[in-house]
Amino acid sequence: MKIVKPKKDAAYFLLFVFSFLLLWEWLRPLKELTDTGHISIFLSFVFVSLMMTYFNMPAIPGALIKIIIILYSVHTMFFDGSFFSFKWVSGLFTEVISNANFIVNANWTEISNEFRTLLFFILLWLLTYLISYWLINRKQIFVFFFMTLVYITVLDTFTPYNADAAIVRTVFAGFFMLGLLSYYRMGLKELVKKNLYSAKKWMIPLAAMVVLSVGIGYAAPKAGPIWPDPVPFITSYNQDSGDGSGVQKVGYGTDDSALGGPFIGDDTVVFSAEADGRHYWRIETKDVYTGKGWITKKSDTSMPVEFRPEQPVPMQPFEPGGVKTEERTSTVTPKIGYPHLVYPLGVKQVDAGAGYSSLQFMLDLETEKITSLPDGQSGSFGPYSLTFDYPVYSVDKLKEAGKEDMAGEQNAAFLEKYTQVPEGLPERVVNLAEEITKDKQTWLEKAQAIEAYFHSNNFVYDQTNVAVPADDQDYVDQFLFETQRGYCDNFSTSMVVMMRSVGIPTRWVKGYTEGDYLDTTDDGRRHYEVTNNNAHSWVEGYFPGVGWVPFEPTQGFSNNVQFENNTNNTPSTTVDNQEDVTAPEASKKPDIPKEQVQADKPATSVSERLKNAGAFLTDHSGKILQTVLVLAIFVAIMYRLRGNWLPAFYILLYKGKKQNKYLEKAYIVLLKQLRTYGLKREDGQTLRDYASYVDSFFATSDMRRLTAKYEEYLYRGEREEDMWQDVKKHWENMIRKSGA
Repeated sequence: MKIVKPKKDAAYFLLFVFSFLLLWEWLRPLKELTDTGHISIFLSFVFVSLMMTYFNMPAIPGALIKIIIILYSVHTMFFDGSFFSFKWVSGLFTEVISNANFIVNANWTEISNEFRTLLFFILLWLLTYLISYWLINRKQIFVFFFMTLVYITVLDTFTPYNADAAIVRTVFAGFFMLGLLSYYRMGLKELVKKNLYSAKKWMIPLAAMVVLSVGIGYAAPKAGPIWPDPVPFITSYNQDSGDGSGVQKVGYGTDDSALGGPFIGDDTVVFSAEADGRHYWRIETKDVYTGKGWITKKSDTSMPVEFRPEQPVPMQPFEPGGVKTEERTSTVTPKIGYPHLVYPLGVKQVDAGAGYSSLQFMLDLETEKITSLPDGQSGSFGPYSLTFDYPVYSVDKLKEAGKEDMAGEQNAAFLEKYTQVPEGLPERVVNLAEEITKDKQTWLEKAQAIEAYFHSNNFVYDQTNVAVPADDQDYVDQFLFETQRGYCDNFSTSMVVMMRSVGIPTRWVKGYTEGDYLDTTDDGRRHYEVTNNNAHSWVEGYFPGVGWVPFEPTQGFSNNVQFENNTNNTPSTTVDNQEDVTAPEASKKPDIPKEQVQADKPATSVSERLKNAGAFLTDHSGKILQTVLVLAIFVAIMYRLRGNWLPAFYILLYKGKKQNKYLEKAYIVLLKQLRTYGLKREDGQTLRDYASYVDSFFATSDMRRLTAKYEEYLYRGEREEDMWQDVKKHWENMIRKSGA
């Protein structure tokens, strides 16, 4: 069937303008929620693609122009030198090949930023093509409009992105496009005479209606949310209560000697922070693994070191000249009176601010835990500012580091301390570590292989169904070979033990993730809120000549460590470019009295939960009634517009069917759709006469062909094997027209 393209008038141009605005709504959240930069480049690509369609550019020249734009954009973002030198093409080709291998092996976290950008451009290309197809061929945009609304509302609910204005913009653009496309469809059916007068007569009331409805919806008073956060409300009924079964509250605790068991969440705010970017917050490290958990081996010669705010912090996590660093600052405002500080790796100085003239800090050299001593007594203070060196690790230097660089008595003691494993460690743990790293030559490759092992196998992040090792059972062995289910303590402890098993000095670190992103301050810094749910543990390995390097084995987490390949001077990162999107919350034991844990227990019996549910319904009856009313209106609207979305549903339902029995079912559905459309079959009218009437209305022959095959199926039986397959295309043509 020949496609009738709309005339390029003002209304037609507005369709493409509003299409661009809808696509823009898909890109707006990326700037806030991810590390994705250069949003203007992606928007320019979308604009150029839509304009090519508007001006009917041939497919092949248009594709060549888009490819050139994509290549030039990737070169601008990631490569140095002239675009026309083409020296960078070989590097890009190598990236594509290596990343294709990562995809085949499901190593999603290893995909480079260059390849992600290429895939993102291809996705935008497909989206612009689909929008053009819906506008020109189908003259329908409801599906994409609905998808856009779902997308931004989900982000508004489950991320820090505020979609209030986005919803208004989307509704305005979507309703306007739906009205314009209805005008074009009616023009094709000759129900409306298309000229300048009719266009104005249609568009002015349409614009007034859209502006009025959106304005009323935006200005009208709205009921508050029934639940503060849907996720905790939904999951609260599935949490174990902690009735003596080993369930504890999440949060920072000092005793890690017996790990394992489930926990329940706690959204108590520990501190807020303003930072230049994402980073983990350290509290302490532990070095002795017992088979059940972690303890700190105290040395008689290792005394705490005191220092004042104006003095540098006496820690050296990096070797001199071993790491390229960038000086950054973060400000911490405590909400709980902990005496210890939280700080990023590479901290250099702590600024206590005015009012703390007599303040001192004490650093435990064994655990690297910093406590404050206001007026000579251990206690909390704040807010405080931290200056630190943000590291960018050289891949070449890390690959050069190895055991041969640690000769000497002092280094031997260091190796003994940070490669310690218990004597009773099951042999199969060591064998597994050696098997994973057998083809790796350097410490870096071995560490990354062990880290990737936890991301690419059947390990599950779980906070509730977490086992506790028996008296004769090793904590790591149980996780690796029996349960493969747990939270950060399971993943991080197992990676430390495996790295130590192959001779790499490693330590266990605990603290918090970056927290939940709130907003951006006036000076461009990011504001985070860190709760007990953000408590976490991870891994740091030591590389001679470089220093301590963080690793993140826990499923769903990334610690924003940057590596630099010196051969092309291109930095890469271990994160998935998800700026400010917090992974599933980490777990730690609470540093709170047992009595408080008992007091905070949720109801566990069915009767108590039913009682609480009844009280909730009573307290929120008005809001629930409003919600039900809104849902009822939505269902009514969807039923009223069923002619627009039902055909697509039926096509999806029957398109994949191959048996002939679906011919009868699909034909009956088509008759109902045609009747809804307005083409009613008169009493006594034969199917053939009705089919001729329908074909004459739509100027097709599809209905007659379909009816002939349908009658053959009814009266002669299944003489042909592919009766439904033969006429499926005619049925699809008719079902689409019934919804036009």
